Amino acid sequence: MNTFADRIIAFNRSLTFKGKLPQGIAIMNPFREQEQAVLVSELFYQKYYADNVPRKFIIGINPGRFGAAQTGVPFTDPIRLQELCGIPFEGSTFREVSSVFMYEMMDAFGSLESFYKKFYIHSVCPLGFTKLNALQKQINYNYYDSDDLIDAVYPFIIENLHKQLALGIDTETVICLGTGKNFRFLNKINDKFGFFERIIPLEHPRYIAQYKSKEKTAYIDKYITLLQSI
Repeated sequence: MNTFADRIIAFNRSLTFKGKLPQGIAIMNPFREQEQAVLVSELFYQKYYADNVPRKFIIGINPGRFGAAQTGVPFTDPIRLQELCGIPFEGSTFREVSSVFMYEMMDAFGSLESFYKKFYIHSVCPLGFTKLNALQKQINYNYYDSDDLIDAVYPFIIENLHKQLALGIDTETVICLGTGKNFRFLNKINDKFGFFERIIPLEHPRYIAQYKSKEKTAYIDKYITLLQSI
């Protein structure tokens, strides 16, 4: 029987960017670059998505270096993968602030099982990017950080949104993580392609962790109130 998990796994395995990126930008594809990410992500999806229940879509920006680029699971760093999901991860473990917030929110929601039974999380752009900063250190780079990058990945984004919606997504309401550029871009392409009936933005976990950490509990409450209402 083909399950939601089977379809997600096939989608992830199919992710390949064949376009040309702007100079200085590199793409991160854990499903091509890291065998462990393939293995642990498949264990994750078989644990939480081995059914055919339609999910609501929570959509982020693009994977980060210390989260999905390591585990293959959006907003899930190696620490949360091991300690909370019970899935082993070998080698260096990384902490991603967005993952910390999301898993605290899921705990407040009730349980990981109940959360993942209702929601599927991924990104507008399903693969992430890096660039070198002034100190020649690789840093995260978002798909919307330059017009040239948006132009380069636009067909890839549209193609893979269509593919994700075919996994078994309830398209009535999507939750967009990011109230600024990500929300504006998603609205723009939704106006053209009609992916969703309604898009509701929430502040991105990284923004909350960096700039609103003292108000974290209030933001978790805001997330829970909205997620329980849809």
